[in-house]
Parts: sequence; C-alpha cells; structure tokens
Amino acid sequence: MQTDLAEFIRDTPEGREADAILRKCVHCGFCTATCPTYQLLGDELDGPRGRIYLVKQMLEGETPTAKTQLHLDRCLTCRSCESTCPSGVRYGRLADIGRGIVEDKVGRSAWDRTRRAVLGAVLPNAGLFSFLLGLGRTFKPFLPSVLRDKIPAKNDAGDWPVPGHARKMLVLAGCVQPALAPRINAAAARVLDRQGVSLIEAPGAGCCGAVRYHLDDQAGGRADMRALIDAWWPAIEREEIEAIVMTASGCGSFVREYPHHFQEDPAYRDKAEKICALTKDLSEVVVQDRQAGAPRKIAFQSPCSLQHGQQIRGKAEALLRGAGHELTPVADGHLCCGSAGTYSILQPELSAKLKERKLAALGVGTADRGPDVIATANIGCLTHLQGGTQTPVKHWIELLE
Repeated sequence: MQTDLAEFIRDTPEGREADAILRKCVHCGFCTATCPTYQLLGDELDGPRGRIYLVKQMLEGETPTAKTQLHLDRCLTCRSCESTCPSGVRYGRLADIGRGIVEDKVGRSAWDRTRRAVLGAVLPNAGLFSFLLGLGRTFKPFLPSVLRDKIPAKNDAGDWPVPGHARKMLVLAGCVQPALAPRINAAAARVLDRQGVSLIEAPGAGCCGAVRYHLDDQAGGRADMRALIDAWWPAIEREEIEAIVMTASGCGSFVREYPHHFQEDPAYRDKAEKICALTKDLSEVVVQDRQAGAPRKIAFQSPCSLQHGQQIRGKAEALLRGAGHELTPVADGHLCCGSAGTYSILQPELSAKLKERKLAALGVGTADRGPDVIATANIGCLTHLQGGTQTPVKHWIELLE
C-alpha cells in the first residue's frame, strides 16, 4: 500500500511506525473473514481493512470525524486479523496510533468522557475497585444488567503457600482480579509450590497499564506501566526471581509489549526489555504433575490475548488433558467472546451478541455435549462469560489443583 503521510506525523516515531505497517498491507481482505465486528455488522469500515483505510486517510491529512471515532471504538483489538494476515500487518499498533490521534482531534460527548474517566479511575485502583465491588454485591439487585452480570459471588482464595523454595517467580496481582477472583493467583501458587517454585507478589504492583491505555488515555496508561516496572524492579535487580508469571493473559499480552512503549524512553527502555524477557504466561511455567481428582468435561475458551496477542496455543489445553479432563470441541475458537477489557461496558450491544455466540460455540445449553465447566485464561473473559450462563466458568489453573 502506497503512503504519503502528512507533515504533522511524517517524521515522528509513530509516523515512521505507521508508515511501515501501512506499506505491508496488500488490501487482500483475508482479515475480514476473522473479524468479529465485521461478521456482526457486515460494514467494511467495521473490519480491519476498512479501519486501516480510515487511519491511513487521517495520517495523510484528512480530518477525522465522529464516524472515524465510531468505527475505531467498535474494534475489539482482539488481533485475530493479525493471526490471519499473510503479510504480517501489525494492525493492533496501527489502531493504537490512530486512536491516539482521533482522541486529540475529535471530541466526545460529556457522557462518554465521564464514563471513560470513571472506568479509568476505578478499574486500575485495586483498593477502590474492591470497595465498590463490595457495595455492588450489596446492591446487586438494583444495578443495570450490564453491571449486575459482571458481579460474581464472593469466593475464598484459600491458603497461599509460604515462599520457602529456592526458585521464585513474581506474579502480577493485577487491578480487578484480586477482588473478582482471588482464588486464581492462590491456586497458581499452590500448583507451583508442588513443583518447587514459590510464587510471590511484589508490594505496590498494580495495574499493568492496559486499562487506561485502551481507554485512549495513553499517557495515563504509560504512567501505570512505569509504576509497575518500579514495583518489580528491586526483585529483578537483585536477581531474586527467574520469571514474571501472568495469570491473566490480557495483562501478559500487554506487558510483553512494554519494550515498544518505552523504546524512546532512555530511563525505562532497558528495564522494559528485561521485564518482557522475564514475562511468561502461567501455561509456560506449569508442568504436568498429577491427575485431577475429579475429571470433568471442559470447554476451553482461549482468550484473544493468549492466542492472538501472545501467539500461545494449546499449552493450557494440553495440561488439562494431561490431568485427565475431557476437552469438548469449540467451534470458531479464534473469535472473541466480546469482553475485551472495558469494551463490554462501552459497547454493550455488540459485546452481548458476541457473548451469546461464544457460549453457543462452547456448547452451553447443548444436552448431548454441554460442558461441566468452561475454562479460560483471562479474568475479563471469565467474568463476561459467567454473566451469561449457569455453567461454572473458571481459570484453567483451578482445575489442576
């Protein structure tokens, strides 16, 4: 694809990156076949190819409009198109660049600004989120369904093993997961403890930065990234840990991109590279060590951030099979469930349709092949899917205890 970028962006780091991405696109259209929003809406501008053209026009000097913003907002950033693209177009990065420019040039309504500001203030703040979640549980019957369906019952994390092994790994506590599903990290700690690894959380290590960054507060997202790097760095510098374990694939996908976000920042560039090198998805560090006490029929929902963002496929499934569980077939497993961070709140209608499709693909409600439990690898997918079914939805590590 030929480009002629406008002067305002041409000689900037973002401009050079965008130009290289655009020039890889051959307009083949393979991406539309695996784009969830294109499948739902059938609009070229709600598929990757159309959005690429919208960003290209903007970078070449055309003034973006509310329509440009709408089509970029509707994108889940699931990156299924990247897995499909034969030319290796890094669509996710191009979308981030385009969104950053649109946010500066196109205004939002007062309501949209307010709800984005609230989400950006509450979700990355683990303490505040936990407090508000407690209130939400109390007043759950009176909340709108888009929120009510996302509030799980309170559950007990169980014991966290005393860190006594020579081998140690950091684990990201995260922002919403400790309150929504505290058992996930504790279960990971118990499984790894059996395998001679102590899992520890660093004090002050909170949000990975994805929430605010993907709400188009890119400066705020980078501030969260720096805070997390600072919290982790003492243990890394002392060489106390051998890996940073991610139990939420969304966070893992984002942290692996830290080097890109800090390539122009000399104070954090090398630290970001080191953290990326240490970052592992939980499925990459757990080994098969015993059979499940009660084998179950499991439908595994592979999050987009795992299979498309991190390009990790089959590892968690193999561990579940190795433990004796039966994995049921999942149609169109490459398609997004509709969670996508805050997308399910900001785009509730599209998100709900994608959730319905995903639950049907997982076999929920099908008597002859319905699963006993749905397993996943990301807290957002877990809470999103659980809001649409009575079938239990768990992190896969909970099924290996």
